[in-house]
Amino acid sequence: MTLTLKNLAKSSLVALLVLFANITLAQDGTIYPLEAPEEPNAILLGTGGVDNQPASESWFRQWGDPMARNITTATLTPFLPEPGKANGAAVIVAPGGGFRWLSMGNEGWEVAQALADQGIAAFVLKYRLHPTPESLEDFSAWMNRPRTPAPPSSSDASTEATPPRPPQLDLSNQLEDAEAAYAMILDRAEEWGVDTDRIGMIGFSAGAGLTMHSTLNSESMKLAFIGPIYGGMGPVDVPADAPPMFCVIASDDFLFRGQFGVIDSWYKAGIPVEFHLYQNGGHGFGLGNPNRTSNRWFDAFIHWLDVNKFLTAN
Repeated sequence: MTLTLKNLAKSSLVALLVLFANITLAQDGTIYPLEAPEEPNAILLGTGGVDNQPASESWFRQWGDPMARNITTATLTPFLPEPGKANGAAVIVAPGGGFRWLSMGNEGWEVAQALADQGIAAFVLKYRLHPTPESLEDFSAWMNRPRTPAPPSSSDASTEATPPRPPQLDLSNQLEDAEAAYAMILDRAEEWGVDTDRIGMIGFSAGAGLTMHSTLNSESMKLAFIGPIYGGMGPVDVPADAPPMFCVIASDDFLFRGQFGVIDSWYKAGIPVEFHLYQNGGHGFGLGNPNRTSNRWFDAFIHWLDVNKFLTAN
């Protein structure tokens, strides 16, 4: 049936309104309720629940991205390469969210799919979280609360002031989840086409913190490489058997603050480290935001894996 000019104009207007609404939603920092999406490939890790957690897992959308909070049951979701494309490498992907929520799309599923497209078996770790207010309204108010400003830097130019470390959260649940994910990949390595000598972990923001925490504290995880992406930059005590590290942050990220401590720690320990400090990108850019220099970090990461022979069998 041929559309009249009037109907065609109306159809075009509706399409433009839908497109505008989608763009607005993607740019909107407002927190919207979201029905929990289906996760048909998620595998229970069986690590237990969360103490003193009265609320159930719930989801919301912010900046156009699906996010989960009050997670009490950890899962692992495989993103496997197409048959014939797998190179045997594997990566555990830990989304961020301050250990209070998880940015499942931007820092989880999208990254895992990009890795799978490169022949790398990727596994999104949906780890347990610390409790947040049960109602979305109270959670939004908590998220928008005034933050304490960072302490001013020292005016004495002769002393190099190191910003104090924030109080450390109890990450025992999160470490247990990461260790269970690693153990599951080892157990099902043949099924998933994984070379157990080439299992790495990358994380974003709090997920970068969990990646680092796992590297420094786990007695069961033997990671081949790590990639903390816009995580904390303070110095750490590096184990003698620590893996090579690929680290990314933008200079306009509030977590940077001119620190290079973790890079210096890795370098002084004599362990391979690659560091990318991008001019801009802010915090939480995932695979990248438009018109930011940080958008190329994923290509650099794949190149780093390739040069270091993590993409080829020994």
